[in-house]
Amino acid sequence: MTRTTAREIAIQMGFAAAASGVSADELLDRFFDEEHYATLQTEDELYQEYPDEAQLAYIRRLTGLMNEHGEEIDRYIRSYAKGWKLERISKTALAVLRCAICEILYMEDIPNAAAINEAVELAKGYDDPDTVAFVNGLLGGFMRGEFGQDTE
Repeated sequence: MTRTTAREIAIQMGFAAAASGVSADELLDRFFDEEHYATLQTEDELYQEYPDEAQLAYIRRLTGLMNEHGEEIDRYIRSYAKGWKLERISKTALAVLRCAICEILYMEDIPNAAAINEAVELAKGYDDPDTVAFVNGLLGGFMRGEFGQDTE
């Protein structure tokens, strides 16, 4: 399993935790029960391979951080989503943005440029080109506004 695949699973888990109100740990314990996970392998290519120890730790860490810092991350998104309310942003784009901002703020082992590039690439798989441009623009604005850095 690649880091990109692990990231996409973490995004889905973060989305599910936010939508269900179930704690991230409880959701992940249920989801990564090997018997349950095996049933998913026939439903979605994303779940073809069970994550190894390092990948599972990354998924758990990222999902937990998104859950733990969700309100703060959403404040950043509101601040940089000029003229947009969170409710107007697609749920998948919001999940991708939450992941990227979380990696930038709380995961020093993930280069900022990699977090942004991965977010844009993942958004391409879920949303239309306008939404992908929105994700890229918001993350670029976030980097310039918070760190005085360009994303290139």
